[in-house]
Amino acid sequence: MSRALAIANTLDHFDSGAFLQTLSRRVAFRTESQEAGRLDVLHAYLDEEMIPHLEALGFSCTKLDNPVAGKGPFLMAERLEDAAAFTLLTYGHGDVVRGQDKQWRQGLAPWTVVVEGDRWYGRGTADNKGQHTINLAALAQVIALRQGRLGYNVKIIFEMGEESGSPGLAQVIAEQREALAADLFIASDGPRVSAGRATLFLGSRGVYNFGLRLKLRSSGHHSGNWGGLLCNPGIRVAHAIASLVGPRGEIRVPALLPPEIPASVRAALTDIDVGGGPNDPEVDPQWGEPGLTPAERVIGWNTLEVLAYTTGNPDAPVHAIPGEAMAHCHMRYVVGSDVGNFQKHIREHLDAEGFEDIEIVASDVRMPATRLDPNDPWVRWCLSSIEHTTRQRPALLPNLGGSLPNDVFSATLGLPTLWVPHSYPACSQHAPDEHILVDTTRESLAIMAGLFWDLCEQGQAVHRERA
Repeated sequence: MSRALAIANTLDHFDSGAFLQTLSRRVAFRTESQEAGRLDVLHAYLDEEMIPHLEALGFSCTKLDNPVAGKGPFLMAERLEDAAAFTLLTYGHGDVVRGQDKQWRQGLAPWTVVVEGDRWYGRGTADNKGQHTINLAALAQVIALRQGRLGYNVKIIFEMGEESGSPGLAQVIAEQREALAADLFIASDGPRVSAGRATLFLGSRGVYNFGLRLKLRSSGHHSGNWGGLLCNPGIRVAHAIASLVGPRGEIRVPALLPPEIPASVRAALTDIDVGGGPNDPEVDPQWGEPGLTPAERVIGWNTLEVLAYTTGNPDAPVHAIPGEAMAHCHMRYVVGSDVGNFQKHIREHLDAEGFEDIEIVASDVRMPATRLDPNDPWVRWCLSSIEHTTRQRPALLPNLGGSLPNDVFSATLGLPTLWVPHSYPACSQHAPDEHILVDTTRESLAIMAGLFWDLCEQGQAVHRERA
């Protein structure tokens, strides 16, 4: 038995075509959690695909209905060993965003994996079916090589509603806190910083959604008769937005900003390059908070964005002053931000600027910010393991720029959280033509086989050090 053999066996599994066969079968499940009428398919993905696969690896499985009526189910699985030194918890989601069937390029379809050179196309290949398939394939090879003895327990929770905002997840995690008790969390979602550089991230920025609305009249009025006499809500809301965020994207409300970037976070970001990939948009160097690097702006700082803005009828404009305007906005924010008072701070600022007439429309779509200390012993161990496998220093992100339901693992369960993503920024996640890269997938399989093997050999010592 050896680490190298575990990695070789995992890559042989991929090269044999078995991995593609498994992924193709999983992609074929039309698990669109954002679409009504898909509940049976969400259940089927667990009943017909995941439960049989996990039971074959020695897991006992329990499926749970979602406490939110009409939403996707959950699956808990555990593989326990006598005298196990510690317990690993992992996670994945089997639901996907809408297939957008008619928008895929000719020759491609969301529910069939299509191989074109280094790309495997299909809905869920990157988010998240491909990622949890990588992890389970690597774990299976390590279990087989060690003849079923890892020296640690493994627990898994799958959800079928992440793409709909993870309804019910927080309640299920809280109710199942004892059953999900563990010492370490390792999972995969989101993109690497680039296709060619393995990445570890330790949490995510939070997201806070809100709207700005001004409704003055039930309909529009002719601009020739009333222009200059009637307040234009489109103009008012535009100026309200401009009071919150400047012309270069800088937040103008100090209460909405985070504390200073911690030294450990700033140090971790010194070698992180953002963008530059073949399909990445060009980074605007003058956009965002002044004095920060691009990596600090997207990972270590707060941003306020306008997602959509409507006034009048954009598709068929007429010469009339509109009766109302609505801007859909959100903030991505980091640990330490005063998110509990964001709405209060926005209200006070708007009032002080003379925008008492602008209504703040609260949203239920929000996700807390999380971040594990980059100096944590488990972080050092994980970075070392990945570097041992790839022979390259991995990128360390104290938190992802996007948002994940990581708080249920880091806060509710109190776990150190390690995320090892397997997709890349230009994977067309959430868009037509979603795909993964063959080279990145093979490297990810090797990384995960190395991680699961190193947990067997080194995990107990790291667990004791952290304790």
